[in-house]
Amino acid sequence: MNSIATMCQHAKSASRTLATLTTKKKNEALLLLSHWLIENQTVIMESNQLDIKRAKEKGLSAPLLDRLSLTSERIQAMAKDILHVADLPDPVGEIFEQTSLPNGLKLHKQRVPLGVLSVIYESRPNVTVDVFCLALKSGNAVILRGGSETLLTNTALVNGIHAILLQSGIPQDAVQFIDDPAREYLQELLKMRSYIDLLIPRGGAALQNYCLENSNIPIITGGIGICHLYVDESADLLRSLQVIRNAKIQQPTVCNALDTVLVHQSIAKQFVPDLIADLSRYGVCFRVDPLAMQGLKLLANDFIQPAGLKDFDTEWLSLVLGIRVVEGIDQAIEHIIDHTTGHSDGILTEDKQNAEKFVRSIDSAVVYVNASTRFTDGGQFGLGAEVAVSTQRLHARGPMGLRELTSYKWVVQGDYHVRE
Repeated sequence: MNSIATMCQHAKSASRTLATLTTKKKNEALLLLSHWLIENQTVIMESNQLDIKRAKEKGLSAPLLDRLSLTSERIQAMAKDILHVADLPDPVGEIFEQTSLPNGLKLHKQRVPLGVLSVIYESRPNVTVDVFCLALKSGNAVILRGGSETLLTNTALVNGIHAILLQSGIPQDAVQFIDDPAREYLQELLKMRSYIDLLIPRGGAALQNYCLENSNIPIITGGIGICHLYVDESADLLRSLQVIRNAKIQQPTVCNALDTVLVHQSIAKQFVPDLIADLSRYGVCFRVDPLAMQGLKLLANDFIQPAGLKDFDTEWLSLVLGIRVVEGIDQAIEHIIDHTTGHSDGILTEDKQNAEKFVRSIDSAVVYVNASTRFTDGGQFGLGAEVAVSTQRLHARGPMGLRELTSYKWVVQGDYHVRE
């Protein structure tokens, strides 16, 4: 591996070429990578199995092992997502907000790549491919640092990406990969503001806080989701049950999986027991507000436990669900404001006024009315994939796709104008 400084210099140099690539050339490379994934999935999965074996020996939890795993179905889904990115409009060069001044000057904004991205991520090797595809299509170079638990899988994927870039006549320096997980390299990377335009840490709170405290590069954080659904008194309870089931059990190890259900007190005696009976069939365990347990006469057992002090501030990433009974929408909003990470929160209701109030009051990156939080995803939003789910307010919020990886410049056209 080259030194961090050398990698950054090479990425910066490559970014200037990437910014001028034609859409056709970028799409051709993406199509080649999609085919490469399908043709080489056996080799990829062999590397992945070695990573999984090492991870099990280190005692990684079942949710982390699931995030790490690449199956044939997941690789085929990755290949399909690449084709979707290739089909999307190229944001680079897009002209918008055109205007003419009284003096005859013509102004417009034109989209340009951010430059060099650095993405630090854990466990999920599909991120390697997603980030590369979005970076290439948006004209950005990228420096990747995956976790030690996915080193062999990521190495196999990056080798394939480099082969495709070489075949396509695109600088291989467009993708830099830090294949040594030593902390000293991360510390050095975080000081490379002269070369890196945006840092995106994708991982747990410890990683994100470390980057925020030690980096001098602009950072977008996100991907930590304590997600809520509030079941209003007017909600269709049967359909609400289906939404909650989907949000909780479809893929419980991801950031948009549901963590807490808030239930209006007028429907709690009917709905909470039905919810527990339904989800416990799928192995879900519950952390129920002690007052709610007492009011509903729920007895603690293997599935139901009183919620502890920090349970409503926990991103479960597993088959655990918090439940709290609230007096109404105001208390539900108050609870979410106190406990949310600003990722994905929603309301299930037939009351239009309550829906509007909820949307106005909750300032999460994605706010839902009558839908599962599982839709917070670049592919589901029609973005092809995502670099991250931003929970910040500046520059980008929610799933970050192609357009979120661009900035813009002003272009001014005159007729030999001079300022008076």
